[in-house]
Amino acid sequence: MKKLIEMENRRKKRKTGIRAKISGTPERPRLSVFKSNLYIYAQAIDDQAGVTIVSISNKEEKLLNIKSNKEGAAKLGEEMGKRLKEKNIEKIVFDRNGYIFHGKVKALADGIRKAGLVF
Repeated sequence: MKKLIEMENRRKKRKTGIRAKISGTPERPRLSVFKSNLYIYAQAIDDQAGVTIVSISNKEEKLLNIKSNKEGAAKLGEEMGKRLKEKNIEKIVFDRNGYIFHGKVKALADGIRKAGLVF
């Protein structure tokens, strides 16, 4: 149990360092990623106004068939890219939220890039 708490504390420390350097604007929102064992969440945030512009999760009713693995993260990224394109957003700032950039996080980012967004 102690090791799990230490791992979470290290992730929070990385997250704080990342958030000190990046910020979202209405033209280029911050795309924040959170993953649990069962679900993957992503949201585009305008930090100046403090609002979420677009969000997605495989917990949504029409996306329940997407699993929480790399392939599912890639599909979720493509869908997130489509939603951002509908809001006329072409560029984002990617916030990996303290997670290492591999596996599900990298697959989600690649799916968003595949949809045509730049970051």
